[in-house]
Amino acid sequence: MTGASSDDGPTLRRETEQIVNDIAQGLRTLDAGAAWFSGLAPARRQEVLQEVGGYAMQAHITAADGRAGVARSGVKPTANPSVMICMDPPRYGFAGLPAAEHIKAFRVLVSVFAVGDTRRRETYCKGTCGHSWHNLPTATEPT
Repeated sequence: MTGASSDDGPTLRRETEQIVNDIAQGLRTLDAGAAWFSGLAPARRQEVLQEVGGYAMQAHITAADGRAGVARSGVKPTANPSVMICMDPPRYGFAGLPAAEHIKAFRVLVSVFAVGDTRRRETYCKGTCGHSWHNLPTATEPT
């Protein structure tokens, strides 16, 4: 996917949505998601970071979600993406970080999204959810 053209935007968004929700629901590991992200071209990484930041916003993440997600992410709490997401309110703009920070930012964003989205699935959406991304089929991750 590193050589994707600009016409592949919708395909990348669908792929990103699937991968991020798989990670959030334990159907894919964070390491597998980070490996996918690492294989993207730098411009695509920025697009993915913007998209995942949007998912986190839609999940209404809190500072507590930020701290719990950072703990799960494997990224140091003092790293720029960790500090940004733990602010109250959380700061976004991860795509604007230096390229060397993008993988850390992806790990933090996806981990925090997973915490916030799980909270919402277990409270707000519990038993009445019609969101297709909250009802992914259980599957085993390819190795």
